[in-house]
Amino acid sequence: MKLKFWICCLVFLLGYQKSHAQKIMHVQVDGVINNVTADYMQHSIRKADQQKMNVLIFQLNTPGGLLESTRKIVGSIMDAPLPIVVYVGPQGARAGSAGTFITLAAPIAAMNQGTNIGAAHPIVIQGEADSILSQKILNDAAAFIKTIAENRNRNVEWAVDAVKNSVSISAQEALDKNVIDYLATDFNDLLRQMNGRKMNIKGKDFVLNTQNATIETIQMSFIEKFLNALNDPDVVYILFFIGMLGIILELFNPGAILPGVVGGISMILALYGMSMLPINYAGLALLILAFILFVLEIKITSHGILGIGGVISLVIGSMMLINVNLTYEGVKISPAVIISCISMVVILFIIIAYYGLKAQKNKQESGREGMLGLIGVALSPLNPEGTLQVHGEIWRARSADNELINKDHKVKIIGME
Repeated sequence: MKLKFWICCLVFLLGYQKSHAQKIMHVQVDGVINNVTADYMQHSIRKADQQKMNVLIFQLNTPGGLLESTRKIVGSIMDAPLPIVVYVGPQGARAGSAGTFITLAAPIAAMNQGTNIGAAHPIVIQGEADSILSQKILNDAAAFIKTIAENRNRNVEWAVDAVKNSVSISAQEALDKNVIDYLATDFNDLLRQMNGRKMNIKGKDFVLNTQNATIETIQMSFIEKFLNALNDPDVVYILFFIGMLGIILELFNPGAILPGVVGGISMILALYGMSMLPINYAGLALLILAFILFVLEIKITSHGILGIGGVISLVIGSMMLINVNLTYEGVKISPAVIISCISMVVILFIIIAYYGLKAQKNKQESGREGMLGLIGVALSPLNPEGTLQVHGEIWRARSADNELINKDHKVKIIGME
């Protein structure tokens, strides 16, 4: 009887524990913070709330991103109806720039050993003409992060310093300076440390039971990953160049079809990506002008002037394309990508110019000049007139000096009337 009693107690306790096991949604956020990332994180918060998740954990690894996208994410996290954890991991990850704002905004902030946080100074165009605008952006970012830190009872002084002086600290320093709540060796260690923590979110009390929780890991869908790739300035820039080269090749060699199709699709995708990036329209106009000049170079004999103008416009437009006044670190075109793409265009037009000059020097192969000197075969005796075949064509011909030329003899064309 005693054995049955203890078995019943054990079954009851296991059933009770299972019925009270909490559910955790684990969402991975990697790469630059942009509009797609913001939509992805906002959607995850709504989904976690709808599915009655007890905790939502964002595993973060980012170099930074767009300020407006960061504001959307921070607003959603601070207004979320459930406990949210931002965990900077795994080892080697960072919460740079925009990631600093997102980490500080979470009710629970944690970092893996071997990670870092900070360097949240907004990147702006330097120069006397932009000094007032730069100061406005800097002050706005400092006030933004100060509000976040005060709301979450974190180190306000360090948070402001991270924006104004680009300071960055290790995970251990972040814990010591009250920037984060937990320093974990791995994800399971984080769950163990959070277990039993009491929280109040929007007037509702929560007690975390993370050690025995059921974890549901969520990643971006294929469409979200595809759209996220189109938010990468390097990808957008490369697509624009593929589009431009494809259309130029189609115009240079009408009927090729494939270059035109690939170029058109790439150009449309590039323009879509640009619509989600802080594009400087003067830079975009210069890129379009470069494209027009290259097309005109093919159609008009300018002795390279239009092509040189296109290259100059291309270089200046590439440097101006991303409006860095509105960005944080990580949202910019790599100089290596710019140099590679422009080099491809220059090499392409050098090849086109080479074959163009070569064609001008070649012997003319059509018309009167093209026929002189060709060798044909007499289809009938030329006495002095008859027929001959040249390049598969049959011509009436007359022998020079009215001499007799027998059938099937080779003849050389010395003149045409």
